[in-house]
Amino acid sequence: MAAWPGLEPRQTEPKSVVLPLHHQAFLAVDETSMSPHQNILLGKVKIKRYFSRIKSMLNVPLNAKLGLYCHVPFCAHKCSYCAFYQEAPSMQSIEEYLWGICQECSLIPQHTFDTIYIGGGTPGVLTAKNFDRLCSALTKNNFSKKFDEFSVEFSPSTVRRDKLEVLMAYGCNRITMGVQSFDEQTLSTLGRRQSLHKIYQACEIIQMCNFENFGIDLIFAVPGQSIEQWVNDLSKAVSLHPQHISTYNLTFEDGTPITNKSLSLSKKSKQEEVDFFITTVKFLESNGYIHYEISNFCKPGYESRHNCNTWQMNDWIGVGPSACSQYKMHRFANPASTKIWLNSLKTGKITRAYDEELSVENFFKDHVIFGLRMTDGIDLKHLREKFPNIDHSKLQSYFNDLAGNDLVIMNNDRIQLTLQGQLVADAIAVGFLQKFND
Repeated sequence: MAAWPGLEPRQTEPKSVVLPLHHQAFLAVDETSMSPHQNILLGKVKIKRYFSRIKSMLNVPLNAKLGLYCHVPFCAHKCSYCAFYQEAPSMQSIEEYLWGICQECSLIPQHTFDTIYIGGGTPGVLTAKNFDRLCSALTKNNFSKKFDEFSVEFSPSTVRRDKLEVLMAYGCNRITMGVQSFDEQTLSTLGRRQSLHKIYQACEIIQMCNFENFGIDLIFAVPGQSIEQWVNDLSKAVSLHPQHISTYNLTFEDGTPITNKSLSLSKKSKQEEVDFFITTVKFLESNGYIHYEISNFCKPGYESRHNCNTWQMNDWIGVGPSACSQYKMHRFANPASTKIWLNSLKTGKITRAYDEELSVENFFKDHVIFGLRMTDGIDLKHLREKFPNIDHSKLQSYFNDLAGNDLVIMNNDRIQLTLQGQLVADAIAVGFLQKFND
């Protein structure tokens, strides 16, 4: 079988090695100003060449968190806003997929994965027996059976107690459910086929199973949605007492049904999107939720550890069709086709959609851009220590200017976006890249 870039078992004692290195934010990004690596991390599956390679090397201890992501590509119905790779499930296609996951996981040497995240698609379309096979493959080569976090995504219509019991047996401790809205009109616009009764029933089943962490995903700034409807959505979500709430600004991705019919819909203006966002922050913070990342809120101690590891540029390995990975200064992805992915596994080789070595310079840029999405911000002292050969004066100068415009707070070596800064996070990221490349 083909080797993974630089993949080797993680040591029980941290050691230093020499590594050759390099979600969509709130408002629209000028992608022409962003590097290929920022485009990839922002969810754009694009293959681009580097404009330059940085030849320097970076010494990094192997004591950072390591995540495992599994992509389940099946959806019984495609929502009007979704741009992720997915396909309709069948008994045969699910069986073939599970075989492929078993094969791919067998290629990964033993590791201690700190987090596991099963996403999609709609993982919940799998049966309890399917989940048993999937989780067995994902956990087989793990040194530890205890994970910091083991998350699985569900849609309300797919939640069943027997599935949850299987997941708990494998150490799953976090369920996140894509509710998107409690308003029937908004659900219809989004193309969501779920009743309000099913939403509440699913929440009850999850909470009866006593998962440590239960999260709800919501979408705002939907055409036809009023601020009052959005506040009602937030209120109903809070009434269910989830530990985590994610709120996403609706985006119109090319090729999605909602974009194709957007001319007949009333797309929100930028100012309206700002009003929705500020309303969200104020409402959830007043109800005891910590705003720890631009789109994410939680009760104290219930941050999504897997996602935090990603935003902090720790490594993760992805399995399944279209799954992306970042490991030992490489960023690579499986093909966004179950057929191609399976065929490559049958020949004993993994065909990658792309596989790029990451430069120190671009890895530094990603630390800054994605670190700023978290409300804790970035630590300049830590960045100077981790990237000693980078010219940090441009970074300091740029953020001094932003502080003068009340877009960031600078407290010694820590830089955090203000609420106004979060509203233009992507513009700040693009400005940083332009300043750094000058």
